[in-house]
Amino acid sequence: MLLEPALITARVTSILEMLKVRYLIGGSLASTLHGMIRTTQDSDLVAELHPEHVEPLVRELKDEFYIDEQMIAEAVARRSSFNIIHRESFFKVDVFIPKRRPFLEEQFARARRETLSTEPMVEALVATAEDTLLAKLEWYRMGGEVSERQWRDVLGILEVQAENLDLEYLRKWAKELKVSDLFEQALKEASL
Repeated sequence: MLLEPALITARVTSILEMLKVRYLIGGSLASTLHGMIRTTQDSDLVAELHPEHVEPLVRELKDEFYIDEQMIAEAVARRSSFNIIHRESFFKVDVFIPKRRPFLEEQFARARRETLSTEPMVEALVATAEDTLLAKLEWYRMGGEVSERQWRDVLGILEVQAENLDLEYLRKWAKELKVSDLFEQALKEASL
């Protein structure tokens, strides 16, 4: 795991845990944990923030991050996203406030506490390999199927986790998310 991004992201997740906000780490940090290591300029969190969380979140992070309370309040109201930027490193943390849907509930229910760093010891809730792969396929489709990074992340998870993946679960949700064709293509490319 990339130490600095992991520690910066864990600082944010520790505040979410303190505020009792359901969250999980997804995106490139999750795909690095489950697949191939790659450098990243940001991390992605999915967090069920509500209006009452905005002020305490800002208060806890404002000394370490560039953070805009109004932008966060608007993102919470619209159920969209916002970002905060670590002051020292300029590393960005993107926070997505999700809309309710069955796949989201699965992701939250299946998220696992993973070790992001051993020196110092840092743990946080991370989307499973299957859910990370499915989310990456969804983003790849929504992005017009042109992102080489997203596709490499998908293949990396398949190659590293091949023996451990729940293919029945993946096929079920790939169908629900309308990415079955992409999933089958990825399986072929990864020689699975």
